[in-house]
Amino acid sequence: MTDSSTLDDEALIRRISRELADGFDEELELEIEDRYPFPGDRPAADDDASKEFRRYYFQQLLRLQAELVKLQDWVVAARERIVILFEGRDAAGKGGAIKRISQRLNPRVCRVVALPAPSDRERSQWYFQRYVSHLPAAGEIVLFDRSWYNRAGVEHVMGFCTPEEYEEFFRSVPEFERMLVRSGIRLLKYYLSITDDEQHLRFLARIADPLKQWKLSPMDLEARRRWEEYTKAKEVMLQRSHIPEARWWVVQAVDKKRARLDCIDHLLKQFPYTEQHRDPVSLPAREHHKDYHRHPVPQNMLVPEIY
Repeated sequence: MTDSSTLDDEALIRRISRELADGFDEELELEIEDRYPFPGDRPAADDDASKEFRRYYFQQLLRLQAELVKLQDWVVAARERIVILFEGRDAAGKGGAIKRISQRLNPRVCRVVALPAPSDRERSQWYFQRYVSHLPAAGEIVLFDRSWYNRAGVEHVMGFCTPEEYEEFFRSVPEFERMLVRSGIRLLKYYLSITDDEQHLRFLARIADPLKQWKLSPMDLEARRRWEEYTKAKEVMLQRSHIPEARWWVVQAVDKKRARLDCIDHLLKQFPYTEQHRDPVSLPAREHHKDYHRHPVPQNMLVPEIY
């Protein structure tokens, strides 16, 4: 009879392997789709159902990304200003969702803001001040990978703010967000939700992947230990800052691929965008001049062609 602990270990290894495979998918999507219209057709050490879902995932992702391009064109034409916040625990998949949203868009229109810890000078400023400078101008979309809600989460749990500053945040944030909305900014707030077991799995996968170990900071490890404190902080945050003008939307994110599709689909449905007319593009003929000569590049300037 097989020992149950051995079975548990084998199941955990299989789950970590799938998690690592998902990570590789993230990084290789663009390269794969250039060669395979249906990336699920490539060889994979997984069952047929997984292959079929990967095929479906890539089809839907490309369809939704095409809609995001239409949204982008509408934002530029209508001179809209959009802010989208992404919050969630460490390893909840915020970066992956943001990457899928911004992947096909013009970085001059859609930009990602992921601020580091505040400097000593910033700590002495009005709390929202360092975020205000990153708000969009007309025709721009800004995606915040974590936001001013740091004060309601990590700063509160880790003791980086005082109880008075914490309470002042909840008094101020509804008015701050109402002010943004009154100014014409369209504001969306997403919280990516994962389970205790799923975060544990994703942390183990990061430990096992040398390309992702840098994502695990001492703060992340401490946050893992304080799971319950973060849960309480999240519940308070959602309850105290969910307002009609800027409500929270919770994305069930245990399955990262489905979460991305759900989030993008929901995001698109929040805006009355329309497809913008584009004039046909014709490539002009290159001019040729008899006195033009292309000079060879000196050998000592060339990168060796190893591949």
